[in-house]
Amino acid sequence: MPERPAPAAGPGAGGPVPPPAAVALVTGAGRGIGRHLALGLASSGLSVGLLGRSAGPLEEVAAQARGAGAAAAVAIADVRRFPEVQRAVAAIEQALGGIDLLVNNAGVVEAAEVPVWAADPDEWWRVVETDLRGPFHCVRAVVPGMLARGGGRVVDLNSGAGATDREIYSAYCAAKAGLFRISGNLHLAGAARGLRAFEVAPGVVRTGMTAGMPLHADRTDWTPPGAVVDLVAAIARGELDEWSGCYLHAGLDTPAGLVAMSAAARSAGGLPPPARRLRVVPYGPDDALG
Repeated sequence: MPERPAPAAGPGAGGPVPPPAAVALVTGAGRGIGRHLALGLASSGLSVGLLGRSAGPLEEVAAQARGAGAAAAVAIADVRRFPEVQRAVAAIEQALGGIDLLVNNAGVVEAAEVPVWAADPDEWWRVVETDLRGPFHCVRAVVPGMLARGGGRVVDLNSGAGATDREIYSAYCAAKAGLFRISGNLHLAGAARGLRAFEVAPGVVRTGMTAGMPLHADRTDWTPPGAVVDLVAAIARGELDEWSGCYLHAGLDTPAGLVAMSAAARSAGGLPPPARRLRVVPYGPDDALG
């Protein structure tokens, strides 16, 4: 295992350092990026809890994880419904033990590429409920147990759409922007108790969802799924704890590159607080918001 960076002056410094993760819960684990993450974490030696709405695909992933020598458990839940999430988390923890890595991956996007004033209200809210309320439900169900055991790590699958304005996909963009505030809250409120939180953009991985989006109809430069797995696995091992509260981008960031950047920043006194955070940018040095 690579040597861990010392938790000194980086944004994730402070409080106890949680040990490497042993039990992961991956939402939306039956297909797409969630499937890649679940199998990648299983191959890294973690036990994996698989949460989703359809038993068949989850059981297939569980069988592959067990074939790789990992323990795996399946729980069925719609992340939009808190009681279902609570029951699923309890079942996973009964089967595998306490969850110390939560990967909020489950997500959807609008079917129509239209500006916000033309969006279908029910469809708009369905996306926000899944992509923002769903991760909150998982955080609410998992994190209290993490804190009681001395800490853990939360990863949200985010997007460049959460950090930049877009003419389309307003619900998806709003939900992903909201995730920044959840992880920021987790980091600020929980770092002193051993909690670490990360926003990870997977780039554009070819999945059923992305392949069906007109925005990507002519795309040829897809992000390899392994780049996403590598980042999340490094987070699970604790190698990127200094980046807690920050935005990481698969395909652009690598674990080695992030470790090197945090080491360089540490020698210079640490990363500045706005680094890799979502914030209002001042228009110049004389702006009162600067």
